Amino acid sequence: MSSFLFNHLALSVKNADKSVAFYQKVFQLKEIKNTASNSKTRWLSLGEKKQLHLIPRPNAEIKTNKAVHFALKTKDIDLFINHLNDLEIEYSDWKDTPNKDYIRNDGILQIYFQDLDGYWIEVNNDIS
Repeated sequence: MSSFLFNHLALSVKNADKSVAFYQKVFQLKEIKNTASNSKTRWLSLGEKKQLHLIPRPNAEIKTNKAVHFALKTKDIDLFINHLNDLEIEYSDWKDTPNKDYIRNDGILQIYFQDLDGYWIEVNNDIS
């Protein structure tokens, strides 16, 4: 069987301009060209040829829950938490305790917060 590698994550968003601005402000992601089509879908680089696609769906009902989330890792999670605080973005642990991180059994520290459309994002310090 073939092997597989992660390529991109696509999210339906109410307002692509606002969502692009959010992801650029929070993660400093660079917008890249949508090479797939002439649609209004906006692409952001996650590095290493991985992408976040933001698909405008202004009339979509977006339902979320914390169990459905995506995770990004960082070497300096304390710096990132300070960045969220500066942006006045609330974060929590898995149990929804405000402004609290969580250390998993394997020693990885993680936090959760939501984007403008309610999607859950985990950030952790798993640098393996």
